[in-house]
Amino acid sequence: MLLDLVVENYAVIERVRVRFHPGLNLLTGETGSGKSIIVDALALLFGSRASQESVRSGAARARVSGLFEIPDDERLRQILESAGIEVEDGELLLEREILAEGKSRAFAGSRPITAALLRDLAPFLGDIHGQHDQQMLFSPAAQLEMLDAFAGTGAAVAEAGELYRCWRGVTRELEELDRTEQETLRLLDIWNFQRKEIEAVAPKPGEDAALEQERRVLQNSVRLEEAAGAAWTALYDAPDSAAARLRAAIRKLEELSRIDPRLDSVRESLGPAAIAVEEASYAVRDYLSRLEANPARLEEIENRLAALDRLKRKYGATVEDILAFLDDVRAKIAAVETAGERRQSLEQRRKELAARYQAAADALSARRKEAALELEKRVEAELAALAMERTRFKVLIEPAAWSERGADSVRFLVSPNLGEEPRPLEKVASGGEISRIALALKTCIAGRERPARTSAPRTLVFDEVDAGIGGRAAETVGRRLKQLAASCQVLCVTHLPQIAGFADHHFSVEKRESNGRTVAVIEELTGEARTREIARMLSGERLTREAMKHAEQLLKTGAEA
Repeated sequence: MLLDLVVENYAVIERVRVRFHPGLNLLTGETGSGKSIIVDALALLFGSRASQESVRSGAARARVSGLFEIPDDERLRQILESAGIEVEDGELLLEREILAEGKSRAFAGSRPITAALLRDLAPFLGDIHGQHDQQMLFSPAAQLEMLDAFAGTGAAVAEAGELYRCWRGVTRELEELDRTEQETLRLLDIWNFQRKEIEAVAPKPGEDAALEQERRVLQNSVRLEEAAGAAWTALYDAPDSAAARLRAAIRKLEELSRIDPRLDSVRESLGPAAIAVEEASYAVRDYLSRLEANPARLEEIENRLAALDRLKRKYGATVEDILAFLDDVRAKIAAVETAGERRQSLEQRRKELAARYQAAADALSARRKEAALELEKRVEAELAALAMERTRFKVLIEPAAWSERGADSVRFLVSPNLGEEPRPLEKVASGGEISRIALALKTCIAGRERPARTSAPRTLVFDEVDAGIGGRAAETVGRRLKQLAASCQVLCVTHLPQIAGFADHHFSVEKRESNGRTVAVIEELTGEARTREIARMLSGERLTREAMKHAEQLLKTGAEA
Protein backbone atom coordinates (compact mmCIF):
# COMPACT_ATOMS: atom_id res chain seq x y z
CA MET A 1 0.00 0.00 0.00
CA LEU A 2 1.28 3.46 -0.93
CA LEU A 3 1.55 5.61 2.17
CA ASP A 4 3.39 8.68 0.97
CA LEU A 5 4.36 10.07 -2.45
CA VAL A 6 6.77 12.96 -3.05
CA VAL A 7 7.27 14.40 -6.54
CA GLU A 8 9.84 17.13 -7.27
CA ASN A 9 10.64 18.99 -10.51
CA TYR A 10 8.62 16.56 -12.59
CA ALA A 11 6.81 18.10 -15.59
CA VAL A 12 4.74 21.03 -14.21
CA ILE A 13 5.12 19.84 -10.62
CA GLU A 14 7.64 21.81 -8.60
CA ARG A 15 7.14 19.87 -5.39
CA VAL A 16 4.13 18.03 -4.01
CA ARG A 17 3.71 15.55 -1.23
CA VAL A 18 0.63 13.38 -0.98
CA ARG A 19 -0.26 11.09 1.89
CA PHE A 20 -2.55 8.40 0.57
CA HIS A 21 -4.86 6.27 2.68
CA PRO A 22 -6.48 2.85 2.60
CA GLY A 23 -9.66 2.61 0.57
CA LEU A 24 -10.66 4.61 -2.50
CA ASN A 25 -8.42 7.64 -3.20
CA LEU A 26 -9.69 9.83 -6.05
CA LEU A 27 -7.87 12.60 -7.90
CA THR A 28 -9.95 15.18 -9.74
CA GLY A 29 -9.25 18.44 -11.51
CA GLU A 30 -9.56 20.28 -14.79
CA THR A 31 -8.27 18.67 -17.97
CA GLY A 32 -4.51 19.26 -18.18
CA SER A 33 -4.17 20.08 -14.48
CA GLY A 34 -1.62 17.32 -13.95
CA LYS A 35 -3.67 14.44 -12.57
CA SER A 36 -2.13 11.87 -14.90
CA ILE A 37 1.33 13.23 -14.10
CA ILE A 38 0.92 11.84 -10.59
CA VAL A 39 0.19 8.42 -12.11
CA ASP A 40 3.19 8.71 -14.44
CA ALA A 41 5.42 9.62 -11.51
CA LEU A 42 4.19 6.59 -9.57
CA ALA A 43 4.87 4.44 -12.65
CA LEU A 44 8.54 5.45 -12.40
CA LEU A 45 8.67 3.75 -8.99
CA PHE A 46 7.31 0.62 -10.66
CA GLY A 47 10.19 0.63 -13.16
CA SER A 48 8.74 2.42 -16.17
CA ARG A 49 11.09 4.11 -18.61
CA ALA A 50 12.42 7.52 -17.58
CA SER A 51 12.64 10.44 -20.01
CA GLN A 52 14.77 13.55 -19.61
CA GLU A 53 11.91 15.54 -21.16
CA SER A 54 9.94 15.04 -17.95
CA VAL A 55 12.49 17.06 -15.93
CA ARG A 56 11.04 20.47 -15.12
CA SER A 57 12.60 23.24 -17.20
CA GLY A 58 15.57 24.79 -15.41
CA ALA A 59 15.93 21.96 -12.88
CA ALA A 60 19.00 19.71 -12.66
CA ARG A 61 16.95 16.63 -11.85
CA ALA A 62 13.48 15.30 -11.17
CA ARG A 63 12.86 13.11 -8.15
CA VAL A 64 10.03 10.78 -7.15
CA SER A 65 9.89 8.87 -3.87
CA GLY A 66 7.22 6.61 -2.46
CA LEU A 67 6.86 4.98 0.93
CA PHE A 68 5.11 1.61 0.72
CA GLU A 69 3.76 -0.71 3.35
CA ILE A 70 4.84 -4.04 1.88
CA PRO A 71 3.01 -7.39 2.06
CA ASP A 72 4.32 -10.36 4.01
CA ASP A 73 5.33 -12.43 1.00
CA GLU A 74 8.14 -15.00 0.87
CA ARG A 75 8.96 -14.30 -2.78
CA LEU A 76 9.21 -10.57 -2.13
CA ARG A 77 11.39 -11.19 0.89
CA GLN A 78 13.76 -13.30 -1.22
CA ILE A 79 14.04 -10.58 -3.86
CA LEU A 80 14.83 -7.94 -1.25
CA GLU A 81 17.34 -10.14 0.59
CA SER A 82 19.17 -11.09 -2.61
CA ALA A 83 19.52 -7.37 -3.40
CA GLY A 84 20.74 -6.60 0.13
CA ILE A 85 17.76 -4.36 0.90
CA GLU A 86 16.63 -4.10 4.51
CA VAL A 87 13.02 -3.42 5.43
CA GLU A 88 12.16 -1.54 8.63
CA ASP A 89 8.75 -1.85 10.31
CA GLY A 90 7.26 -3.42 7.18
CA GLU A 91 7.84 -0.26 5.12
CA LEU A 92 9.99 0.23 2.03
CA LEU A 93 11.13 3.54 0.53
CA LEU A 94 11.53 3.57 -3.26
CA GLU A 95 13.14 6.52 -5.05
CA ARG A 96 13.82 7.47 -8.65
CA GLU A 97 15.90 10.34 -9.97
CA ILE A 98 16.02 11.60 -13.56
CA LEU A 99 18.93 13.84 -14.43
CA ALA A 100 18.52 16.63 -16.96
CA GLU A 101 21.11 15.01 -19.25
CA GLY A 102 18.95 11.89 -19.46
CA LYS A 103 20.44 9.44 -16.97
CA SER A 104 18.27 7.97 -14.23
CA ARG A 105 18.98 6.36 -10.88
CA ALA A 106 16.86 4.17 -8.65
CA PHE A 107 17.05 3.43 -4.92
CA ALA A 108 15.31 1.02 -2.56
CA GLY A 109 15.81 1.54 1.14
CA SER A 110 18.38 4.22 0.20
CA ARG A 111 20.41 1.53 -1.60
CA PRO A 112 21.18 1.97 -5.33
CA ILE A 113 19.31 -0.55 -7.49
CA THR A 114 18.36 -1.02 -11.15
CA ALA A 115 15.09 -0.17 -12.86
CA ALA A 116 14.78 -3.89 -13.60
CA LEU A 117 14.64 -4.58 -9.85
CA LEU A 118 11.88 -1.99 -9.52
CA ARG A 119 9.93 -3.92 -12.14
CA ASP A 120 10.48 -7.11 -10.15
CA LEU A 121 9.13 -5.44 -7.01
CA ALA A 122 6.15 -3.79 -8.72
CA PRO A 123 3.80 -6.84 -8.83
CA PHE A 124 3.97 -7.12 -5.04
CA LEU A 125 3.24 -3.42 -4.48
CA GLY A 126 0.72 -2.34 -7.05
CA ASP A 127 -0.57 -2.19 -10.59
CA ILE A 128 -1.34 0.72 -12.88
CA HIS A 129 -4.10 0.67 -15.47
CA GLY A 130 -3.97 3.74 -17.66
CA GLN A 131 -5.59 4.93 -20.85
CA HIS A 132 -2.86 3.21 -22.88
CA ASP A 133 -3.72 -0.13 -21.24
CA GLN A 134 -7.20 -0.05 -22.77
CA GLN A 135 -5.58 -0.23 -26.20
CA MET A 136 -3.41 -3.07 -24.92
CA LEU A 137 -6.60 -5.00 -24.21
CA PHE A 138 -6.84 -5.51 -27.97
CA SER A 139 -3.46 -7.28 -28.08
CA PRO A 140 -3.63 -11.10 -28.04
CA ALA A 141 -0.28 -11.15 -26.19
CA ALA A 142 -1.68 -8.89 -23.44
CA GLN A 143 -4.82 -10.99 -23.24
CA LEU A 144 -2.69 -14.12 -22.82
CA GLU A 145 -0.75 -12.43 -20.02
CA MET A 146 -3.99 -11.47 -18.25
CA LEU A 147 -5.33 -15.01 -18.50
CA ASP A 148 -2.06 -16.35 -17.11
CA ALA A 149 -2.18 -13.81 -14.27
CA PHE A 150 -5.70 -14.99 -13.42
CA ALA A 151 -4.72 -18.67 -13.73
CA GLY A 152 -1.53 -18.24 -11.69
CA THR A 153 0.54 -20.06 -14.29
CA GLY A 154 3.75 -18.07 -13.78
CA ALA A 155 5.88 -21.09 -12.80
CA ALA A 156 4.41 -23.25 -15.57
CA VAL A 157 5.06 -20.53 -18.18
CA ALA A 158 8.65 -20.15 -16.94
CA GLU A 159 9.19 -23.92 -17.22
CA ALA A 160 7.74 -24.03 -20.73
CA GLY A 161 9.84 -21.01 -21.72
CA GLU A 162 13.07 -22.65 -20.54
CA LEU A 163 12.25 -25.86 -22.43
CA TYR A 164 11.40 -23.87 -25.55
CA ARG A 165 14.68 -21.95 -25.45
CA CYS A 166 16.65 -25.20 -25.05
CA TRP A 167 14.72 -26.85 -27.89
CA ARG A 168 15.19 -23.82 -30.13
CA GLY A 169 18.93 -23.73 -29.38
CA VAL A 170 19.35 -27.40 -30.35
CA THR A 171 17.25 -26.84 -33.47
CA ARG A 172 19.43 -23.90 -34.52
CA GLU A 173 22.56 -26.01 -34.00
CA LEU A 174 21.15 -28.76 -36.23
CA GLU A 175 20.19 -26.19 -38.86
CA GLU A 176 23.74 -24.84 -38.75
CA LEU A 177 25.11 -28.37 -39.25
CA ASP A 178 22.88 -28.80 -42.31
CA ARG A 179 23.82 -25.40 -43.70
CA THR A 180 27.57 -25.92 -43.36
CA GLU A 181 27.78 -29.63 -44.21
CA GLN A 182 28.66 -29.20 -47.92
CA GLU A 183 31.17 -26.45 -47.20
CA THR A 184 32.69 -28.50 -44.38
CA LEU A 185 33.15 -31.56 -46.59
CA ARG A 186 34.92 -29.38 -49.19
CA LEU A 187 37.22 -27.99 -46.54
CA LEU A 188 37.96 -31.44 -45.15
CA ASP A 189 40.25 -32.24 -48.09
CA ILE A 190 42.17 -29.01 -47.50
CA TRP A 191 42.46 -29.67 -43.77
CA ASN A 192 43.75 -33.22 -44.38
CA PHE A 193 46.38 -31.92 -46.83
CA GLN A 194 47.51 -29.28 -44.33
CA ARG A 195 47.70 -31.82 -41.51
CA LYS A 196 49.76 -34.26 -43.58
CA GLU A 197 52.10 -31.53 -44.81
CA ILE A 198 52.88 -30.36 -41.28
CA GLU A 199 53.09 -33.87 -39.83
CA ALA A 200 55.51 -34.88 -42.62
CA VAL A 201 57.97 -32.20 -41.47
CA ALA A 202 57.17 -32.87 -37.77
CA PRO A 203 58.47 -29.55 -36.37
CA LYS A 204 59.42 -29.34 -32.72
CA PRO A 205 59.11 -26.31 -30.41
CA GLY A 206 62.29 -24.20 -30.46
CA GLU A 207 63.87 -26.36 -33.15
CA ASP A 208 64.43 -23.54 -35.63
CA ALA A 209 66.42 -21.43 -33.14
CA ALA A 210 68.67 -24.37 -32.25
CA LEU A 211 69.30 -25.18 -35.91
CA GLU A 212 70.10 -21.55 -36.70
CA GLN A 213 72.74 -21.56 -33.97
CA GLU A 214 74.28 -24.83 -35.17
CA ARG A 215 74.35 -23.55 -38.76
CA ARG A 216 76.24 -20.42 -37.71
CA VAL A 217 78.87 -22.58 -36.02
CA LEU A 218 79.34 -24.89 -39.01
CA GLN A 219 79.47 -21.98 -41.46
CA ASN A 220 82.29 -20.37 -39.41
CA SER A 221 84.21 -23.50 -38.35
CA VAL A 222 87.58 -22.38 -39.84
CA ARG A 223 87.35 -18.94 -38.27
CA LEU A 224 86.33 -20.45 -34.95
CA GLU A 225 89.23 -22.92 -35.06
CA GLU A 226 91.75 -20.16 -35.73
CA ALA A 227 90.42 -17.96 -32.96
CA ALA A 228 90.14 -20.80 -30.45
CA GLY A 229 93.68 -21.97 -31.31
CA ALA A 230 95.04 -18.48 -30.74
CA ALA A 231 93.24 -18.30 -27.43
CA TRP A 232 94.65 -21.71 -26.36
CA THR A 233 98.16 -20.59 -27.26
CA ALA A 234 97.82 -17.30 -25.41
CA LEU A 235 96.36 -18.92 -22.34
CA TYR A 236 98.52 -22.04 -22.01
CA ASP A 237 100.48 -23.43 -24.94
CA ALA A 238 103.02 -20.65 -25.66
CA PRO A 239 106.21 -20.31 -23.59
CA ASP A 240 105.06 -16.85 -22.52
CA SER A 241 101.41 -17.79 -22.09
CA ALA A 242 99.27 -16.31 -19.36
CA ALA A 243 99.46 -19.53 -17.36
CA ALA A 244 103.30 -19.66 -17.60
CA ARG A 245 103.63 -16.00 -16.60
CA LEU A 246 101.31 -16.49 -13.59
CA ARG A 247 103.27 -19.52 -12.42
CA ALA A 248 106.48 -17.53 -12.70
CA ALA A 249 105.03 -14.62 -10.77
CA ILE A 250 103.76 -16.95 -8.01
CA ARG A 251 107.26 -18.50 -7.65
CA LYS A 252 108.85 -15.04 -7.32
CA LEU A 253 106.33 -14.01 -4.70
CA GLU A 254 106.99 -17.20 -2.73
CA GLU A 255 110.70 -16.23 -2.55
CA LEU A 256 109.83 -12.69 -1.47
CA SER A 257 107.32 -13.78 1.16
CA ARG A 258 109.99 -15.92 2.86
CA ILE A 259 111.90 -12.68 3.33
CA ASP A 260 108.89 -10.39 3.89
CA PRO A 261 105.72 -12.25 5.05
CA ARG A 262 103.63 -9.22 4.17
CA LEU A 263 103.67 -10.33 0.49
CA ASP A 264 102.24 -13.72 1.35
CA SER A 265 98.66 -12.42 0.93
CA VAL A 266 99.51 -11.16 -2.56
CA ARG A 267 100.83 -14.59 -3.50
CA GLU A 268 97.69 -16.27 -2.18
CA SER A 269 95.45 -13.93 -4.22
CA LEU A 270 97.12 -15.09 -7.44
CA GLY A 271 96.34 -18.73 -6.74
CA PRO A 272 92.66 -18.62 -7.80
CA ALA A 273 93.61 -16.59 -10.86
CA ALA A 274 96.07 -19.26 -11.95
CA ILE A 275 93.43 -21.95 -11.45
CA ALA A 276 90.85 -19.92 -13.45
CA VAL A 277 93.33 -19.47 -16.32
CA GLU A 278 94.06 -23.20 -16.37
CA GLU A 279 90.34 -24.11 -16.36
CA ALA A 280 89.66 -21.64 -19.20
CA SER A 281 92.59 -23.11 -21.12
CA TYR A 282 91.28 -26.66 -20.77
CA ALA A 283 87.76 -25.53 -21.85
CA VAL A 284 89.21 -23.91 -25.00
CA ARG A 285 91.24 -27.07 -25.66
CA ASP A 286 88.13 -29.26 -25.40
CA TYR A 287 86.21 -26.89 -27.67
CA LEU A 288 89.01 -27.14 -30.25
CA SER A 289 88.89 -30.92 -30.14
CA ARG A 290 85.21 -30.89 -31.02
CA LEU A 291 85.45 -28.37 -33.85
CA GLU A 292 85.42 -29.87 -37.30
CA ALA A 293 84.07 -28.92 -40.70
CA ASN A 294 81.03 -31.10 -41.54
CA PRO A 295 79.57 -30.16 -44.92
CA ALA A 296 77.08 -33.04 -44.82
CA ARG A 297 75.61 -31.86 -41.49
CA LEU A 298 75.50 -28.27 -42.75
CA GLU A 299 73.53 -29.36 -45.82
CA GLU A 300 71.18 -31.34 -43.63
CA ILE A 301 70.54 -28.30 -41.45
CA GLU A 302 69.98 -26.07 -44.49
CA ASN A 303 67.40 -28.49 -45.85
CA ARG A 304 65.63 -28.74 -42.51
CA LEU A 305 65.47 -24.98 -42.11
CA ALA A 306 64.14 -24.61 -45.65
CA ALA A 307 61.35 -27.09 -44.86
CA LEU A 308 60.47 -25.15 -41.72
CA ASP A 309 60.48 -21.87 -43.67
CA ARG A 310 58.00 -23.31 -46.17
CA LEU A 311 55.65 -24.17 -43.30
CA LYS A 312 56.12 -20.72 -41.78
CA ARG A 313 55.10 -19.01 -45.01
CA LYS A 314 51.82 -20.96 -44.96
CA TYR A 315 50.92 -21.57 -41.37
CA GLY A 316 52.63 -19.11 -39.01
CA ALA A 317 55.63 -16.94 -38.25
CA THR A 318 57.12 -19.37 -35.70
CA VAL A 319 57.23 -23.11 -35.13
CA GLU A 320 54.88 -22.59 -32.19
CA ASP A 321 52.34 -20.93 -34.52
CA ILE A 322 52.61 -23.86 -36.93
CA LEU A 323 51.96 -26.36 -34.14
CA ALA A 324 48.96 -24.32 -32.95
CA PHE A 325 47.61 -24.35 -36.52
CA LEU A 326 48.10 -28.12 -36.62
CA ASP A 327 46.13 -28.55 -33.39
CA ASP A 328 43.29 -26.44 -34.82
CA VAL A 329 43.20 -28.44 -38.06
CA ARG A 330 43.18 -31.72 -36.15
CA ALA A 331 40.25 -30.46 -34.04
CA LYS A 332 38.31 -29.48 -37.17
CA ILE A 333 38.93 -32.86 -38.78
CA ALA A 334 37.86 -34.62 -35.60
CA ALA A 335 34.70 -32.50 -35.49
CA VAL A 336 33.85 -33.53 -39.05
CA GLU A 337 34.60 -37.16 -38.35
CA THR A 338 32.33 -37.07 -35.31
CA ALA A 339 29.66 -34.88 -36.94
CA GLY A 340 27.46 -37.90 -37.53
CA GLU A 341 27.58 -38.79 -33.85
CA ARG A 342 27.00 -35.14 -32.94
CA ARG A 343 24.02 -34.93 -35.27
CA GLN A 344 22.54 -38.12 -33.84
CA SER A 345 23.03 -36.81 -30.30
CA LEU A 346 21.45 -33.44 -31.17
CA GLU A 347 18.48 -35.06 -32.89
CA GLN A 348 17.89 -37.26 -29.86
CA ARG A 349 18.19 -34.24 -27.57
CA ARG A 350 15.78 -32.23 -29.72
CA LYS A 351 13.29 -35.10 -29.70
CA GLU A 352 13.46 -35.34 -25.90
CA LEU A 353 13.09 -31.57 -25.47
CA ALA A 354 10.18 -31.47 -27.91
CA ALA A 355 8.38 -34.18 -25.96
CA ARG A 356 8.99 -32.43 -22.65
CA TYR A 357 7.92 -29.08 -24.10
CA GLN A 358 4.77 -30.56 -25.60
CA ALA A 359 3.85 -32.10 -22.24
CA ALA A 360 4.47 -28.77 -20.47
CA ALA A 361 2.50 -26.87 -23.14
CA ASP A 362 -0.40 -29.34 -22.90
CA ALA A 363 -0.50 -29.02 -19.12
CA LEU A 364 -0.35 -25.22 -19.46
CA SER A 365 -3.20 -25.27 -22.00
CA ALA A 366 -5.31 -27.40 -19.68
CA ARG A 367 -4.83 -24.95 -16.82
CA ARG A 368 -5.63 -22.01 -19.09
CA LYS A 369 -8.83 -23.62 -20.37
CA GLU A 370 -9.95 -24.38 -16.84
CA ALA A 371 -9.15 -20.83 -15.70
CA ALA A 372 -10.82 -19.37 -18.82
CA LEU A 373 -14.19 -20.86 -17.85
CA GLU A 374 -13.94 -19.34 -14.40
CA LEU A 375 -12.73 -15.99 -15.77
CA GLU A 376 -15.71 -15.86 -18.14
CA LYS A 377 -18.15 -16.30 -15.27
CA ARG A 378 -16.42 -13.77 -13.04
CA VAL A 379 -16.08 -11.11 -15.72
CA GLU A 380 -19.74 -11.47 -16.71
CA ALA A 381 -20.72 -11.13 -13.04
CA GLU A 382 -18.55 -8.01 -12.74
CA LEU A 383 -20.01 -6.55 -15.94
CA ALA A 384 -23.53 -7.17 -14.64
CA ALA A 385 -22.61 -5.04 -11.63
CA LEU A 386 -21.35 -2.39 -14.05
CA ALA A 387 -24.70 -2.05 -15.90
CA MET A 388 -23.74 -4.49 -18.66
CA GLU A 389 -26.05 -7.31 -17.54
CA ARG A 390 -26.57 -8.87 -20.94
CA THR A 391 -22.94 -8.86 -22.00
CA ARG A 392 -21.38 -12.22 -22.76
CA PHE A 393 -17.63 -12.59 -22.31
CA LYS A 394 -15.72 -15.48 -23.82
CA VAL A 395 -12.08 -16.53 -23.79
CA LEU A 396 -11.13 -18.25 -27.03
CA ILE A 397 -8.08 -20.51 -26.73
CA GLU A 398 -6.71 -21.98 -29.95
CA PRO A 399 -3.55 -23.93 -30.85
CA ALA A 400 -0.67 -21.74 -31.96
CA ALA A 401 2.96 -22.06 -32.96
CA TRP A 402 5.36 -23.01 -30.21
CA SER A 403 6.71 -20.07 -28.25
CA GLU A 404 8.19 -19.26 -24.86
CA ARG A 405 4.65 -18.81 -23.50
CA GLY A 406 3.38 -22.18 -24.67
CA ALA A 407 1.39 -23.22 -27.72
CA ASP A 408 -1.83 -21.25 -27.22
CA SER A 409 -3.40 -18.24 -28.88
CA VAL A 410 -5.83 -16.34 -26.64
CA ARG A 411 -8.48 -13.86 -27.72
CA PHE A 412 -11.09 -12.15 -25.57
CA LEU A 413 -14.50 -12.09 -27.27
CA VAL A 414 -17.49 -10.05 -26.17
CA SER A 415 -21.13 -9.75 -27.12
CA PRO A 416 -22.57 -6.58 -25.55
CA ASN A 417 -26.05 -7.13 -27.00
CA LEU A 418 -28.39 -10.06 -26.64
CA GLY A 419 -28.51 -12.38 -29.64
CA GLU A 420 -25.13 -11.38 -31.11
CA GLU A 421 -22.22 -13.76 -31.45
CA PRO A 422 -19.17 -12.88 -29.37
CA ARG A 423 -16.56 -11.02 -31.42
CA PRO A 424 -13.11 -9.49 -30.69
CA LEU A 425 -13.18 -6.54 -28.28
CA GLU A 426 -11.97 -3.96 -30.78
CA LYS A 427 -14.74 -4.82 -33.25
CA VAL A 428 -17.81 -4.48 -31.02
CA ALA A 429 -17.07 -2.61 -27.79
CA SER A 430 -17.48 1.15 -27.41
CA GLY A 431 -15.11 3.30 -25.41
CA GLY A 432 -17.32 3.18 -22.34
CA GLU A 433 -17.74 -0.57 -22.64
CA ILE A 434 -13.98 -1.04 -22.99
CA SER A 435 -13.46 0.96 -19.78
CA ARG A 436 -15.88 -1.22 -17.86
CA ILE A 437 -14.52 -4.46 -19.32
CA ALA A 438 -11.01 -3.31 -18.32
CA LEU A 439 -12.22 -2.62 -14.80
CA ALA A 440 -13.96 -6.00 -14.62
CA LEU A 441 -10.81 -7.82 -15.79
CA LYS A 442 -8.61 -5.86 -13.42
CA THR A 443 -10.97 -6.63 -10.55
CA CYS A 444 -11.00 -10.36 -11.30
CA ILE A 445 -7.23 -10.58 -11.71
CA ALA A 446 -6.61 -8.46 -8.61
CA GLY A 447 -8.87 -10.81 -6.67
CA ARG A 448 -6.59 -13.71 -7.56
CA GLU A 449 -3.46 -11.72 -6.69
CA ARG A 450 -4.89 -10.43 -3.41
CA PRO A 451 -2.49 -10.91 -0.49
CA ALA A 452 -3.37 -12.52 2.80
CA ARG A 453 -5.48 -10.54 5.27
CA THR A 454 -2.47 -10.00 7.46
CA SER A 455 -0.58 -8.42 4.56
CA ALA A 456 -0.64 -4.84 3.36
CA PRO A 457 -3.17 -4.39 0.51
CA ARG A 458 -1.80 -3.86 -3.00
CA THR A 459 -2.25 -0.50 -4.68
CA LEU A 460 -4.40 -0.50 -7.82
CA VAL A 461 -4.19 2.63 -9.94
CA PHE A 462 -6.83 3.53 -12.54
CA ASP A 463 -6.09 6.48 -14.81
CA GLU A 464 -9.40 7.70 -16.25
CA VAL A 465 -11.02 4.26 -16.34
CA ASP A 466 -14.28 6.20 -16.69
CA ALA A 467 -13.40 7.37 -20.22
CA GLY A 468 -16.42 7.21 -22.53
CA ILE A 469 -19.05 6.52 -19.88
CA GLY A 470 -21.51 8.56 -17.86
CA GLY A 471 -24.85 8.53 -16.11
CA ARG A 472 -25.94 5.21 -14.61
CA ALA A 473 -22.85 3.41 -15.91
CA ALA A 474 -20.61 5.94 -14.15
CA GLU A 475 -22.41 5.34 -10.87
CA THR A 476 -21.98 1.57 -11.19
CA VAL A 477 -18.27 2.03 -11.91
CA GLY A 478 -18.01 4.17 -8.78
CA ARG A 479 -19.74 1.49 -6.72
CA ARG A 480 -17.43 -1.19 -8.12
CA LEU A 481 -14.35 0.87 -7.33
CA LYS A 482 -15.70 1.37 -3.82
CA GLN A 483 -16.17 -2.38 -3.38
CA LEU A 484 -12.72 -3.10 -4.80
CA ALA A 485 -11.23 -0.58 -2.37
CA ALA A 486 -12.50 -2.69 0.52
CA SER A 487 -9.71 -5.19 -0.16
CA CYS A 488 -7.18 -3.10 -2.12
CA GLN A 489 -5.94 0.44 -1.92
CA VAL A 490 -7.35 2.13 -5.04
CA LEU A 491 -6.03 5.32 -6.63
CA CYS A 492 -8.25 6.62 -9.39
CA VAL A 493 -8.09 9.65 -11.70
CA THR A 494 -11.60 10.64 -12.77
CA HIS A 495 -13.56 13.41 -14.45
CA LEU A 496 -16.97 12.13 -13.38
CA PRO A 497 -18.76 13.50 -10.29
CA GLN A 498 -20.80 10.28 -10.04
CA ILE A 499 -17.54 8.40 -9.33
CA ALA A 500 -16.01 11.15 -7.18
CA GLY A 501 -18.92 10.89 -4.77
CA PHE A 502 -17.79 7.39 -3.74
CA ALA A 503 -14.30 8.43 -2.68
CA ASP A 504 -13.02 7.63 0.79
CA HIS A 505 -10.39 10.31 0.25
CA HIS A 506 -10.66 13.06 -2.36
CA PHE A 507 -7.66 14.96 -3.77
CA SER A 508 -7.87 18.01 -6.02
CA VAL A 509 -5.17 18.74 -8.62
CA GLU A 510 -4.93 22.20 -10.12
CA LYS A 511 -2.47 24.50 -11.83
CA ARG A 512 -1.45 27.79 -10.27
CA GLU A 513 0.99 30.55 -11.08
CA SER A 514 4.00 30.98 -8.81
CA ASN A 515 6.83 33.44 -9.48
CA GLY A 516 5.82 33.73 -13.10
CA ARG A 517 5.70 29.97 -13.69
CA THR A 518 2.92 27.41 -13.77
CA VAL A 519 2.97 24.77 -11.05
CA ALA A 520 0.63 21.93 -10.20
CA VAL A 521 -0.55 21.57 -6.60
CA ILE A 522 -2.48 18.82 -4.86
CA GLU A 523 -4.58 19.09 -1.74
CA GLU A 524 -6.90 16.72 0.06
CA LEU A 525 -10.49 17.94 0.18
CA THR A 526 -12.90 17.47 3.03
CA GLY A 527 -16.27 18.91 4.01
CA GLU A 528 -17.55 21.84 2.00
CA ALA A 529 -14.41 22.00 -0.16
CA ARG A 530 -15.16 18.53 -1.43
CA THR A 531 -18.80 19.41 -2.08
CA ARG A 532 -17.73 22.45 -4.09
CA GLU A 533 -15.28 20.39 -6.17
CA ILE A 534 -17.98 17.88 -7.12
CA ALA A 535 -20.37 20.75 -7.87
CA ARG A 536 -17.69 22.23 -10.15
CA MET A 537 -17.43 18.89 -11.93
CA LEU A 538 -21.20 19.00 -12.44
CA SER A 539 -21.67 22.59 -13.58
CA GLY A 540 -18.29 24.01 -14.52
CA GLU A 541 -16.70 27.18 -13.15
CA ARG A 542 -20.03 28.81 -12.19
CA LEU A 543 -21.38 27.01 -9.17
CA THR A 544 -25.16 26.96 -8.90
CA ARG A 545 -27.40 26.09 -6.01
CA GLU A 546 -28.69 23.11 -7.96
CA ALA A 547 -25.17 21.85 -8.56
CA MET A 548 -24.35 22.12 -4.85
CA LYS A 549 -27.50 20.19 -3.93
CA HIS A 550 -26.71 17.53 -6.53
CA ALA A 551 -23.17 17.26 -5.19
CA GLU A 552 -24.47 16.79 -1.65
CA GLN A 553 -26.75 14.02 -2.91
CA LEU A 554 -23.85 12.29 -4.67
CA LEU A 555 -21.79 12.42 -1.50
CA LYS A 556 -24.66 10.99 0.49
CA THR A 557 -25.08 8.15 -2.01
CA GLY A 558 -21.36 7.45 -1.86
CA ALA A 559 -21.34 7.38 1.93
CA GLU A 560 -24.18 4.85 1.97
CA ALA A 561 -22.49 2.52 -0.54
